Amino acid sequence: MDLRTLIRDIPDYPKEGILFFDITPLLGDPAGFRQAIDLLAERFADSGATKIVAAEARGFIFGAALAYKMGLGFVPVRKPGKLPYKTVSISYELEYGSDTLCMHEDALLRDEKVLVIDDLLATGGTLSGVIDLVEHFGADIVGIGVVIELEFLNGKEQLRSYGCESILQIA
Repeated sequence: MDLRTLIRDIPDYPKEGILFFDITPLLGDPAGFRQAIDLLAERFADSGATKIVAAEARGFIFGAALAYKMGLGFVPVRKPGKLPYKTVSISYELEYGSDTLCMHEDALLRDEKVLVIDDLLATGGTLSGVIDLVEHFGADIVGIGVVIELEFLNGKEQLRSYGCESILQIA
């Protein structure tokens, strides 16, 4: 199945000049969603990961499903004020602004093996923020996976030392 046919392009969202790649048609297609999760699971089957870390909101969808499929723990990364326990936070730059992400202070152990999962890699800002949080704990990133990679934004360059697997590339 060509997963690209299940991604809807929305121009000028969230602001003028941005082309947003909407994954909701992919999520609504049982075979397409299953294929996306299965492809990610295949790529990371031998990673040795014990947990998957993913940022809200769309990263949660793929990260949690993949954690279930692979039998791993799941760690949510959220915006400030959304987690009920003590948190560690990091601020980072996006292609259209800046943001802050938080994780519970006891979410990861030193030397724990972590997969970082997201729906889309654009400039690499969000993933870099998540990486900084994971490294704060002394955990080891054993892989980074995304469903969609926007190759024209070269976000993979920021993640080169970690490697980044994508199942759908948009040039």
